[in-house]
Amino acid sequence: MSERKEIKISTQEAKRQNEIINILAQRLKGKGLKYCISTFGCQMNARDSEKIEGMLQQIGYTKTENEVEADFVLYNTCCVRENAELKIYGRLGALKGIKRKNPNLMIALCGCMMQQDIVLDNLKKNFKFIDIIFGTYNIYKLPELLQTRLETQESVIDIWDSYQDIVEDLPDTRKFDFKACVNIMYGCNNFCTYCIVPYVRGRERSREADDIIKEIEGLVAEGVSEIMLLGQNVNSYGKTLKHQLHLHSF
Repeated sequence: MSERKEIKISTQEAKRQNEIINILAQRLKGKGLKYCISTFGCQMNARDSEKIEGMLQQIGYTKTENEVEADFVLYNTCCVRENAELKIYGRLGALKGIKRKNPNLMIALCGCMMQQDIVLDNLKKNFKFIDIIFGTYNIYKLPELLQTRLETQESVIDIWDSYQDIVEDLPDTRKFDFKACVNIMYGCNNFCTYCIVPYVRGRERSREADDIIKEIEGLVAEGVSEIMLLGQNVNSYGKTLKHQLHLHSF
């Protein structure tokens, strides 16, 4: 079980996670495992869930909408509205009953709620049946966290305060063939008094324009005709790059 920390990620991280995906795929091959994912909140969370689904499918899980028949249940959480948090706690209560009947059920939580100390303390104290907890900065690390859970048979908590690099070269899946979302930046530097986003999504980090264009070209080659550029504050795109850019520079 790891503590909250700040880590700088190496550029080889995506390759390492893909290697773990391959290891897990061999280990879980033929088991017919199913996953069920529920996403709360904004388009950024929805995009993160696409990446999570892509990784789980590469590992060998197939999707189900029924939590009762799932082997892996994940909630990608939101903390912008109190109602979303209350809904999560309510559903966790129901999951506890499901897990009591199926001890092999794996339960994971991620997303913005997990970046709050008060939430994390509550989960550690009152929801000890949760297997994996991670935040907004290390979505890409799910394969490693799952591997650790399977090998140690202990709950895994991996929450970071911030990170520098952006890891994008991992599997993902899309709900629609004709449209897709592309992250161009993460985080926000505005710190508005009414908004928690900078605290749970971190400071602004922009992707390199060449990486964004390459991803878009790949999507177009797959037949995608509608692309939404995502970011907490897209008007600030490019300010953190070595050679600053703006959206009109594309």
